Parts: sequence; structure tokens; C-alpha cells
Amino acid sequence: MSYWKLQWVAYCTIVRKEIRRFTRIWVQTITPPAVNAVLYMLIFGGLIGSRIREVDGFAYIDYLVPGIIMMGIITNSYGNVVSSFFGTKLQKHIEEMLVSPVSNSTILAGYVTGGVARGAAVGVIVSVVALFFTDLKPVHPLTTIAIVVLTSIMFSLGGFINAVYAKTFDECSIVPNFVLTPLTYLGGIFYSISMLPPLAQKLSLFNPVLYMINGFRYGILGVSDIPLWHSFAVIIVLIAILGAIAMTLLNRGVGIKA
Repeated sequence: MSYWKLQWVAYCTIVRKEIRRFTRIWVQTITPPAVNAVLYMLIFGGLIGSRIREVDGFAYIDYLVPGIIMMGIITNSYGNVVSSFFGTKLQKHIEEMLVSPVSNSTILAGYVTGGVARGAAVGVIVSVVALFFTDLKPVHPLTTIAIVVLTSIMFSLGGFINAVYAKTFDECSIVPNFVLTPLTYLGGIFYSISMLPPLAQKLSLFNPVLYMINGFRYGILGVSDIPLWHSFAVIIVLIAILGAIAMTLLNRGVGIKA
């Protein structure tokens, strides 16, 4: 078997394992984001949204939905990789891959693709749920898909790095709870940054999640608080940085090799 064919078989095997993993326990992985989305739409879109006329020319529920979808994509892309790769470390499965002729880049690509698959699956399900509250259709479908894929890749890489350093399951939840959640909630899901005071608007520009949510909102609604190319530039740069860090850690065996 040629080198590239071997890597392709290994990549497909990892991806298949990752997809089977989160689909097998769909009650824990897929259902909760859909339930959370319904609650957000009922409370914020229905109750609170009825008191807010419009945001950027759209009904509040319509403005809210893209942010809720993106929140599900972000948290599940990250969570899938951090839990799966840490489990692989804990159960010593990673040692079997390291002694096999599978390259580190193939291992990383497989886990990241699994994270993207779960993020995309959650995005589709939350979008279907949202149809019960609004009849939105993507204004720019290709932009919407591109933002989803790139964002999922970025947070899958972040989850991989978290899993490399984590020594316990508790450490897998530190970043999502104390970093990811605040950045997501302050990333423009529920509001336009034009509604904030000038200083808060400037500070918001340092939040990377803002660029992803606004890029996705542009794809769905055609409106954004920031230029679209800024969103793509920030996401691509962060993917390059996180990808380089992840590969360096994997090559050095940080948190993996004794």
C-alpha cells in the first residue's frame, strides 16, 4: 500500500470513528443543543423580542437566530474534539496510533474533521428547529457554508490543544466554561455592537467570536457589524496559528508521551 493511500485509509477510519461516536450517543451530543435553541428562541426571541422592535431592520427573532445557530456550532465543534481526544489519551488508544505508520497530520486532520462534522450536524438541526420560529433563508449560501466550516475547524483545533494539555476531565471544561462561554455571549449573539457605547464597541473588536457570528449573520441576513473580509481574515489567521500550535504539540508529544 502506498504512503498516501495508507494515510487516506487512516484518516477515513478516524473520521468514521468520530462520527459514530457522537451519533451513537445522540441524546447527549445532538439533542441538548436543539433544546437549548428552543429555550433561547422562546425566551429571548419570543418574550424579550416582543419588546424589541427591530435590529438592523430585522425582527429581533430573525436577528437572533444566526447567533444561536453559530453558538451551537462553536461549542459542539470544540467539545467533540476535546472530549474525544482526551478519552483517547486516557484509554491509551493514542499510543497505538503513534506507533503505527500514520502521520501526526493525519491524526490531527481526522479529529478536526470529526469536530467539523458534529458542529455541522448541530448547525443543521438547530436551523431546522429555527424554522418553527422564523422562515429565514440564507442570502449568501456559499458564505454561510464557508463560515461554518472555517469556524468549526478553528474551534476543533482549539479543542484539540485543550485536550493535549488536560490531565483530567475537569480540565477539559475549564476553557469552555471560563473562556469560550463569555466570548460567545459577548460576541454579538443577542445584540448588534452598534447598540453599545463607543468604548465597548472598540473592546468588542478584540473578541474573535464576534467576527464568526457576524460573518455567519451576513451569510443568513446580508447584514454585519464588520466587513465580511475581516471575518474571513481573522478566522483564517487563527486557524493557521492554532493549527501550527497543535501540530507542534503533537510532534513533540506534549501531554501524550511519557
